[in-house]
Amino acid sequence: MDVMGGFGTTLLSFLLVLTVLVFVHELGHYLVARRNGVRIEVFSIGFGPELFGWTDRSGTRWKFSAIPLGGYVKMFGDADPASTPGAHTQSMSAEEQAVSFHHKRLGQRAAIVAAGPIANFLFAIVALTILFATAGQSFTPPDVGGVQPGSAAERAGLQAGDLIVSINGSGIQRFEEIRQIVSMQPGAPLEMVVQRDGRSVNLTATPDVREVTDRLGNTHRIGQLGIMRGGAETKRHDPLTALWQAGREVVGMVSGTFVALGQMIEGSRGTEELGGPLRIAQMSGEVAQSGWYPLIWFMTFLSVNLGMINLFPVPLLDGGHLMFYALEGLRGRPLGPKAQEYGFRIGLALVLTLMVFATWNDLVQLRVVDFFRGLIS
Repeated sequence: MDVMGGFGTTLLSFLLVLTVLVFVHELGHYLVARRNGVRIEVFSIGFGPELFGWTDRSGTRWKFSAIPLGGYVKMFGDADPASTPGAHTQSMSAEEQAVSFHHKRLGQRAAIVAAGPIANFLFAIVALTILFATAGQSFTPPDVGGVQPGSAAERAGLQAGDLIVSINGSGIQRFEEIRQIVSMQPGAPLEMVVQRDGRSVNLTATPDVREVTDRLGNTHRIGQLGIMRGGAETKRHDPLTALWQAGREVVGMVSGTFVALGQMIEGSRGTEELGGPLRIAQMSGEVAQSGWYPLIWFMTFLSVNLGMINLFPVPLLDGGHLMFYALEGLRGRPLGPKAQEYGFRIGLALVLTLMVFATWNDLVQLRVVDFFRGLIS
């Protein structure tokens, strides 16, 4: 019963998290499209056969589909959920062209496409703003409570009582920000400015490399400085301060993701950390059991990453459409149908390859591969 209960919690948490984030993303497309006079034919959460749905007064079919791994908004003139233009767009009447996505001005189409990722970023900022204004934010002053003997901090010359002002030019307001930056930079020199006895001191600290295993069994290489913080506290902010802090957190998530991707490309970070739907489902269940506060944090992190991924210039993603629109703006005319078709084929191949790779990582990390190897060995 405990196993089944845990599986049920994991599945429900995964569906809740994914449904909310997909709905937010597609709602961004929907609202801006409607604002620009585009007729929406389908608003779907998931892909594949429809499970249930309804049609509103404007003719939009709102539905939940069988495969809950995404969603789409199908606009008038689209041939498919990827928003490729249908053959009938060439023979539309003036009335049909007025509500067709593909007959809108370049700026309107770009705004509609960009609205999905932007909605994900806005959702993260709004959710964190509400969280920081109500439940509060972990807000520990960035002072050094102590230095571990033989640590990277001691080698760099950090002392108890130092107040860390900036790292690599980025201002520091909370101890939690120090931990976030250091953990993402194992073995990389960090330029620090600290306040000591009323004066500024410049230091260079190179975090030690440490391998840790999380409670899900995943191994990560992180940086460790070897400092202890002072007293921890949770601080509730007024709405404007909460909004500012939420924006800083989202910027930190974006920069941290780019740092991790850069490290994977250069080979200093393993690609096994790339996770797919199975690991997201597992983490959703784990986080949900920890409480609603970490679950909201997890959702905001996924929302930011969903927005970022969709902005990558890969055909089939929103960023790929924006890349085509940028080329259209430079050329003064759209790319030819063949060029767009080949672009979408390449984009589909890239997306499917990444999904297979991420799912393989999930199976390895969840020990599914070892299980089947044991069966046949």
